[in-house]
Order: sequence, then structure tokens, then C-alpha cells
Amino acid sequence: MSNPNPVPLTILLVEDDEVDIMNVKRAFKKNNISNQLVIAHNGIEALEILRSDVPDKPNPKIILLDLNMPRMGGIEFLKEIRQDPELSSLFVFVMTTSNEDGDKIDAFNLNVAGYILKPLSMDRFIAAVSTLNSFWTLCEYPE
Repeated sequence: MSNPNPVPLTILLVEDDEVDIMNVKRAFKKNNISNQLVIAHNGIEALEILRSDVPDKPNPKIILLDLNMPRMGGIEFLKEIRQDPELSSLFVFVMTTSNEDGDKIDAFNLNVAGYILKPLSMDRFIAAVSTLNSFWTLCEYPE
């Protein structure tokens, strides 16, 4: 039997643009999303968070991933986590300005759960985050 009051999943946002980070936070607030949001500014920082063995560290199950970042971009990060048995089952949603077919193909070949173009209007962005919240709220995850 499912837990009627599951603890909200922790979500890792991998994004280098402070305006986009603020927009995600605003969209979470507008949608009353209570999930803990952990921020990494590039793929290397995200891997450090995911691989940390600090007690009580955040343990994200869902990643919102930008592709165009310094140090380690989104596709490189995806390749890294898909090769890691401890991280390979994470749900990753790409949220990017890149409308390049090559990026879409690379992302889907690396088993992303979705590829979302960052919309221009805040209303559309809030609606997109609401849809994501419905998805991850409906899904059951192994312990």
C-alpha cells in the first residue's frame, strides 16, 4: 500500500543563469510546490552534490537540467550520470533554450524524461512547472 503522505521528493536544479534560477523558484512558489529545491550551477557541482557522502545530504530523485553551462554542460553531465550505477536511474528533465535537433537527439539517447524549451513568458513557464509537478507527484518511485 502506498504511503498516503509521502515526503516530497528533492529536486536538483542544474542551472548557471541566476535569472532562470529565480524563475524556477517563482514558478515553484506560484504552483505551491513544496519539494526541496537544491541548486547546482554546473554539471561538476551537481555531481559533487549527488556523490557526496555527507550525512543527511539532499538525495534528489529528479533533476531539472540546463544544457548550456560552463565547466560541464548538460549533455556531458547526462553521459556521466548514465554511466554511474548509483545515479543512472535519476529522472532528468532538460529545461533549455537550445532548440537544436542534435541536442534533443543526444538528450533522448541519454534517457531524459522530457525536453522542455524555456518559454519566453512567465505564465507559460509556470504552466510547464505545474505540469512537471503533476508528473512527479503521480509517479511512484522505489525506496
